Amino acid sequence: MHARSLVRSAALLALCATPLAAQNTQCTPYAGSSQTFNVCNAAIDGTRAFHPLAGLLISGGSPVLGDHGNLGGIGHLSITARVNATRVTLPSTAYDGSTATVPPGDSLLAPAPVVEAAVGLFKGSTKGLFGIDLLASATLLPTTVVDNLTIDPDARRIGSVALGLGYGVRVSLFDDKGSLPGISVSAMQRDLPRLTYGIVGIGTADDFQYDVKVRATNFRLDIGKTFSVVSLGVGLGQDRYRGDANIVFRNPLTTLPEAPIALDLAANRTMAFANLGLNLGPVKLVGEGGYQLGKDQQLTTNFQGFDTTAGRFFFSGGLRVGI
Repeated sequence: MHARSLVRSAALLALCATPLAAQNTQCTPYAGSSQTFNVCNAAIDGTRAFHPLAGLLISGGSPVLGDHGNLGGIGHLSITARVNATRVTLPSTAYDGSTATVPPGDSLLAPAPVVEAAVGLFKGSTKGLFGIDLLASATLLPTTVVDNLTIDPDARRIGSVALGLGYGVRVSLFDDKGSLPGISVSAMQRDLPRLTYGIVGIGTADDFQYDVKVRATNFRLDIGKTFSVVSLGVGLGQDRYRGDANIVFRNPLTTLPEAPIALDLAANRTMAFANLGLNLGPVKLVGEGGYQLGKDQQLTTNFQGFDTTAGRFFFSGGLRVGI
């Protein structure tokens, strides 16, 4: 009997451990009211769930659309204007915690225009081994596309457009010449200035808001081949998304905003992508599609219309000019 009691106790502890581990400790002070507790959790979980999506938008797939080897050393460069996009269903900021599910807000194909540059530094051996290119990017994220999305007053911006910057390096293993495909590896660091979703204050209709700053580190393996005027490429990537957030929610019992909650953000994602390019002399038109693998972050909130554990398709289209 004593052994059976131990087994039952162990089983009970195992059942209880999972939900307790998934709780946001910042919301523990509000556990006395299920409604307030729900809003607190929704604000934190929403921030964590959509952080990797912001990282995906500024990162995309291939760092140089339609080019898979190296540029050819000093004197060679390319400029690319592209748009990264993915389907997003944002949570309603008017959620008051009265239900267990957060209703959807905006559902849209979120765009992130990006301007990228690659500059040849070293052409490598005759087969392109260890050719080196320097990479740079500027993300121009329009905030007017999404309701309740604003830029921090002190953030980098061009009017209502948030300005993110990036830099990196690409090393070729083989150049896209003869019978060999172009093979390269790259690393980039990108960022996005602090953005705020929702506005909680006197006279506003929102019940929670969060501001997020995103940093993305991208590692890519790119393989591709050019056939006359057509180029094909595939690749694999690993992303590390880091950042921080400040979260404010309105207490549904007092109708007053609670003290801000500071949150550190960290997520890793694996992706795969493929692209197709059309060569028109120095100009190349390229389309790209990819998939970011999902990951269970052990979130407690259910967001209607958005599975926080699922993977996500993304798309890019761009025009590249090279010399």
